[in-house]
Amino acid sequence: MVRANERVIYKVCSFYVSPAVPVEDLYQEVVANLWRGYSRFRGESTLSTWIYRVALNTCVSYMRRERKVQRSATATAELPVEAPREHDGGGGDRVALLYRLIATLNALDKAVILLWLEEKSYAGIAEITGLTPANVGVRLNRIKNRIKSNELWNSTT
Repeated sequence: MVRANERVIYKVCSFYVSPAVPVEDLYQEVVANLWRGYSRFRGESTLSTWIYRVALNTCVSYMRRERKVQRSATATAELPVEAPREHDGGGGDRVALLYRLIATLNALDKAVILLWLEEKSYAGIAEITGLTPANVGVRLNRIKNRIKSNELWNSTT
C-alpha cells in the first residue's frame, strides 16, 4: 500500500517541509500513522482518499508541533515549501515561485491547492478535507486570485 502510494505521500509531505522539518521526517511520520491506523480503516472512502487524509492530517499536526517549538526559539511566521521531488524542472523558476507562494497559505488552503494540483475533483477534495464541494470551489478561486495578484508572480509573466 505504501509503495503504491509513495508518490502521493511524498507530494503531500513536500508541501509542508522546511529546514527544520525535512521531507523524510514527514514521510516517516505519515507511514507510521498509516501503519497504526490501517486496522481502523473502515472502507467508507477509497483507500487513496484515506491515505490523503492521513497524510494531510499528519503533516498539519506535525507542523503545528514544530511551529510551537520554533515560535519559542524564533519569530518566523511561515516555513518554506520545496517543489515536489519528482518535479522534472520544466518551467523551473516559475514552478519554484509557485511553491514559495503556496508556502504562504494556511494549512487548509495548502491542502486544497495540493489536491487540486493532483487533479482531484471538488467532491474528492471535499471528502478528504471535510469541506463542502462549494466551499472547495470558493477557496480555490480565492487561492488562485491571491497567487495571481502577488507581485512576484506578476513579475515573472
